Amino acid sequence: MTVRSRDLGIVIGGLPTGRHNAITDVPGVRVGHHAVHTGDGPLVVGEGPVRTGVTVVEPRPQVWRSPVFAGFHRLNGNGEMTGLPWIRENGQLTTAIGLTNTHSVGVVRDAIVARLHRERGDDELYFHLPVVAETYDGILSDINGQHVTAAHVDAAFDALSGGPVAEGSAGSGTGMICHEFKGGIGTSSRVVGDTYTVGVLVQANHGRRGRLRVNGVPVGERIPTDDVPSPFDAVVRAARGSGSIIVLIATDAPLLPHQCERLAQRGALAIGRTGGSGENGSGDLLLAFSTGNEGLPRVGLVEPGPDEVDLRMVSNAVINGLFDAVIDATEEAILNAMVAAPTAVGRDGITAHALDHDRLREAYAG
Repeated sequence: MTVRSRDLGIVIGGLPTGRHNAITDVPGVRVGHHAVHTGDGPLVVGEGPVRTGVTVVEPRPQVWRSPVFAGFHRLNGNGEMTGLPWIRENGQLTTAIGLTNTHSVGVVRDAIVARLHRERGDDELYFHLPVVAETYDGILSDINGQHVTAAHVDAAFDALSGGPVAEGSAGSGTGMICHEFKGGIGTSSRVVGDTYTVGVLVQANHGRRGRLRVNGVPVGERIPTDDVPSPFDAVVRAARGSGSIIVLIATDAPLLPHQCERLAQRGALAIGRTGGSGENGSGDLLLAFSTGNEGLPRVGLVEPGPDEVDLRMVSNAVINGLFDAVIDATEEAILNAMVAAPTAVGRDGITAHALDHDRLREAYAG
């Protein structure tokens, strides 16, 4: 059974979690993973070793039929998230979100378009601008071999489910490194006022060891790279802290696009609280979406109407609670990504060590 940060006695903030303490606590949200893990030994481009994968986050089934409002924030822009110009213009997320490695964004995007075409057929004219985000797994994996295929994307879609979410080296987190420990996928949730749920999923592949903080405690300083080696030690001229983090924030609170953007901004505070500083080599990108409104017109070249749509939105009287929930859930998700991930050996024998649970407890206790 996967260990999570709360199993180690580490609790972030005072808000309660949802049932699964995961992004899937937001009704309708599903997550699917597919990992690609082959080969060992020296790097041979095009052959391996491969430590990569695909993760898909679906806001609601067939979201193109009933889009959700969304908003984006960039902490540091050395990364990619496709589909953003239309989200910024239109304020709507109209596809599932794909996560993968830096050099496989194109194939994942195209595979999502192909899958949506199979769903919709050719009876109407439509377009899709999928959101696909990436972080760099080339420290452990043959990233230039571009091993992710459309079949891997379909496998992640086929694995979509609610309930508990696999963390650490799952799906697109397979080859990721966080604060110079093994990282990857992490998730957490919070319930605000017994009314709204906020869920977060991260692909954590960022940060420097000495800056790692847990609830403000400098655990990275207490587990230095002289003690637990960094995978960057084996890579010539690699800048520590490079690699990026993607933060996906979901809520069933009814939000308009500008309010989603405000939630996305607050996720960046959690990156900072855990020791991330938006390093130059890190693409720290955050996307928030709200499932609280239904009935937005489906995506198509011909707008189906109606001319007006009734909408709901929370007021500023309650939005601070959502901000708190985003910050706490994001911080816990980042920690969960490390706590869940076992030690991984990648190309050329480069090793990303797990964040040992006993060492973490000792460092946290001081």
